[in-house]
Amino acid sequence: MSRDKAEPGSPVRGISRNVFILGITSFLTDLSSEIVYPLVPLFLTGVLGAPFAVVGLIEGIAESTASLLKVFSGWLSDRWGKRRPLTILGYGISSLAKPLLAAATGWPLVLALRFGDRLGKGIRVAPRDALIADSSEPANRGRVFGFHRAADTTGATLGALLALAALGLIGERYRAIFLISAIPGLLGVATLFLIREHAHTHSHTARPRLSLSQFDGKFKLFLLASAIFAVGNSSDVFLILRAKDLGLSAFGAVLAYVIFNLVYGAFSMPAGSLSDRIGRRRVIAAGFVVFSLVYLGFALAGGSASVWPLFAVYGLYMAMTEGVGKAFAADMAPPHALGTALGTYNTVTGLLTFFSSLIAGLLWDSIGPRAPFLFGALSGLVATAVLLFAIRDRE
Repeated sequence: MSRDKAEPGSPVRGISRNVFILGITSFLTDLSSEIVYPLVPLFLTGVLGAPFAVVGLIEGIAESTASLLKVFSGWLSDRWGKRRPLTILGYGISSLAKPLLAAATGWPLVLALRFGDRLGKGIRVAPRDALIADSSEPANRGRVFGFHRAADTTGATLGALLALAALGLIGERYRAIFLISAIPGLLGVATLFLIREHAHTHSHTARPRLSLSQFDGKFKLFLLASAIFAVGNSSDVFLILRAKDLGLSAFGAVLAYVIFNLVYGAFSMPAGSLSDRIGRRRVIAAGFVVFSLVYLGFALAGGSASVWPLFAVYGLYMAMTEGVGKAFAADMAPPHALGTALGTYNTVTGLLTFFSSLIAGLLWDSIGPRAPFLFGALSGLVATAVLLFAIRDRE
């Protein structure tokens, strides 16, 4: 057992001190982010007059930027033997970028600031996830990643509720709301200085490399399934825009997003624990099927009443795939390349977010609002087939 896991300081059974602190960091950071995130597409289209294709372009560039960096930051944390400094740097950049949205007078500045926010995410995610994996036992890894996702999503839920409260109190004064988001973001960065990390060392014959050749076939097939799924999994801003398209107000669309986060947070740890017992592949495949059904529902929906249950079930899909997917990637990673493996997984799936969001925006503008959701449902089913029939469990 590592020294991290033996240390006291965590009130949650089976969760180490480092993981608990990282949960607090993610809670505060996502609180900050979700004050902003559900309002950005409304700000872009309603205040700045950007078309839907531009919304997809901005989200795609922002997310692909983060994804490009994840593999490099993960590899660097393996080579350096330290994960905390990169984690602090990444969270710090993001915490400064979000409130500057208040100064935007056109969509290009929003693009630049979303780029900066996601730049920080790209730097921090793989080292942070590797730090979580370092601070957990493989048999308990699903529960540990589930705890982190639950903390993250609880913060997101509170952030969205605060965005709703702000809309109710001061109306659609988006710039003022963006400024408020700076407070929890900076507090989240401060908590990271409580992390206790010990340097990792590697033998000369087992050095991390920026190459897929160091990973086995099962890991590569999982990357393939995840990539197919990601092609149709466009940014969640399109769910919010679809909710408005079906008749919800800005307030109602954000409230539906809150329901999604509540379900996501509530089921993240149970889904992670289930994957510890029955295997990660089965839980992820079930999550992909749920996603396909939800996207089909958004495509066929005829009114605003269907938005509420669809957002709730969408939260279940997220709980079954986000943390469990990272735990699955960590399970298959060689010890000397843990950060590189997690960074590779995040990079492959996130890079395709650029194309999926751009495709969704183009499909919406050229065909109609149903089209991106039908495309996403199909990609989810194909990815499920790869998981179930191409990958064999050795868990």
